[in-house]
Amino acid sequence: MPLLRSESYICRMSAWKTTIEGLPTLVKYLMVAGVVAFISLLFPNNVKFKYEFDKGQKWRYEDLRAPFDFAILKPEAELKAEQQQIREQFSPVYEYDLSASKARAAAFQQAFDAQLSEISGQEVFPDAVSRPGPYRDYAMGFLSRALDRGIAQISAEHEARPPDFVVSVLKGNTAHPQTIDNLTTLAEAQAMLSDSLPASGLPDSDFLYALMERALQPNVFYNDSLSRSLLQQELSQIGKYRGRISKGDLIVTEGGYITEEIYLKLLSFKEKYREEVTEEQSYSGVLIGYALLSTLIIGIFLLYVRLFATQVFSRFNKLVFILLWLVAFSYLVYGVEQVTLLSTYMIPFCIVPIVIKNFYDEQLALFTHIVVVLLASFLTTLGYEFTFLQLLAGIVVLLADVDTRDWSRFFYSIFFIFLVYALGYTGLSLIQEGNYQDINWRVMSWLAISAFMTLLAYPLIPLLERFFGFTSAITLVELSDMNRPLLRELATKAPGTLQHSLQVANLAEEAARQIGADHLLVKVAALYHDVGKTLQPAYFIENQGGKSPHLEISDKESARIIISHVTEGVKMAKKARLPGVLIDFIRSHHGTTRTEYFYRNYIKEHPEEKVDEAQFRYPGPKPVSKEETILMIADSVEAACKSLKQPTEDSLNELIEKIVAGKIAMGQLESSQLSFEELEICKQVFKQLMRSVHHVRIAYPEEEE
Repeated sequence: MPLLRSESYICRMSAWKTTIEGLPTLVKYLMVAGVVAFISLLFPNNVKFKYEFDKGQKWRYEDLRAPFDFAILKPEAELKAEQQQIREQFSPVYEYDLSASKARAAAFQQAFDAQLSEISGQEVFPDAVSRPGPYRDYAMGFLSRALDRGIAQISAEHEARPPDFVVSVLKGNTAHPQTIDNLTTLAEAQAMLSDSLPASGLPDSDFLYALMERALQPNVFYNDSLSRSLLQQELSQIGKYRGRISKGDLIVTEGGYITEEIYLKLLSFKEKYREEVTEEQSYSGVLIGYALLSTLIIGIFLLYVRLFATQVFSRFNKLVFILLWLVAFSYLVYGVEQVTLLSTYMIPFCIVPIVIKNFYDEQLALFTHIVVVLLASFLTTLGYEFTFLQLLAGIVVLLADVDTRDWSRFFYSIFFIFLVYALGYTGLSLIQEGNYQDINWRVMSWLAISAFMTLLAYPLIPLLERFFGFTSAITLVELSDMNRPLLRELATKAPGTLQHSLQVANLAEEAARQIGADHLLVKVAALYHDVGKTLQPAYFIENQGGKSPHLEISDKESARIIISHVTEGVKMAKKARLPGVLIDFIRSHHGTTRTEYFYRNYIKEHPEEKVDEAQFRYPGPKPVSKEETILMIADSVEAACKSLKQPTEDSLNELIEKIVAGKIAMGQLESSQLSFEELEICKQVFKQLMRSVHHVRIAYPEEEE
């Protein structure tokens, strides 16, 4: 049952892939149009200020005169200083709890009567029992005065304040300013009780002490909500403006330096400009403008994908994967911009090139990163500094060659990303501010968060890999483990084939490395390319130790068994859930070549018969990618070189040249992306490695007499 379910699942997935890959190009363009529309709706609905400026820089435009009246904003530092002064001078509110005072008096009366009743008839406190009135009157008078004066419960945040710190004590509707030192605490009230009770003149004053001590409780408390409300009212009364610019006044001259004063005027003008123009302009006009820009950016990106990344454009799931980054990060920037406490600097844009480079090449990764940053630049309120830093960090990611398979190297790359962020932002800040003191170090913390969150690329890669059906370097490394079921079975049932596969893997990996192809992919593919031989290992020469079983069957049957290792290998790979890209290697590693030995032997034995060549030919397809081509040639080279009884350097070189020429003559490289120059490099690598494998030594010249 599990096998049936597995095969059913594979069939459904294959049918689904066939359906989506067969969608017409029109659907792809409609999807791109949907992406443009979605991103355009995220853009702000107000007009964009048409001037770019920074403090300390030159004004690059013509003389600017005020087109309307506007007030000049105070600098941020001045506003913060005024706010801080108000906070320091603000008197927090302590409030009398009148109901607590009444409750304390009532509780004392009840406790006094209860204690008097309890000691009645005993020989203790005789004076208090015989005449309780003076005792009650004294206690009530003392409590009334103490509670009326107020027993304050000092808030923890005010305990460390100096004695002259002023608070506002609210009693009813009247507020009385007092120093914190002038407030009576519970400990001070109890000390007053201890001092005054012995001087009361009452013979049995001890009768009252415990009762009065329990009745002394705080009735003046800090009112946090009222204090905050009053503080906010005072802060809101701070004036935001200083001075005024009238219509027609000169703000800045062409080529003039933007001083602190001019910078404030420009900021004030920018704020007022947005208010004035936004009221006059329609939202539809702004939307159309942003839609045009989005269409231009994404359109150029799509053109690049179609021309230089055809494998992405031709496959629906791959195109969705690329466009997903544009949508996801645009929406992420939009969401962060809505939260005042957050900054767009915290978003880990470097994840984009890291993840895409794991599945595609550096060019597509960089181009996608540039498009994502350009779209984000329109969505964020940050200036060109944001765009500069993110583009620079993306370039560093590709130069650093981030490897998610190596944790130590990955962490070093994250450190370099943050270092670039830090140095870049420091340089920009020094240009604008001119000194280290005015650098906004909070932005540096957001950039550190962004660099740290780039670590999310590691779990994202396997997640996206499974969702979109890709194959990452992480998965390839896992599949190269010799304890994987298929490789363990190959080692057990066909050890000779395993040794052959290991040799082919070494050849193919080094050749791919020399021409800049995916050496890890071709290495892992070489390990699995002959897994179909485990079903009938004895029919393959590398596993034979004695008499060949082919001697007992016909040439047609032998050819069928030999060819079946490809088709059966594909079935085994699908059952083991190997990635599709590895299954393609199994299919194509013999191309459409013939089982030449059995074909010629059959012709020799049946000279009069018209031979059906298809029975002796592999089903193909022919190799397309550079990696598939390298594996085909490496497989043939390794197998053929073993047939040489006493290999020499010349014989090895001649054989390798003959094999490659034969593949070309049979049309096996017709669809290959491998260039002739790269093919020559691969041949040189094969020759060098095969000389080493077969221990070919140079011939020493004989000594002349």
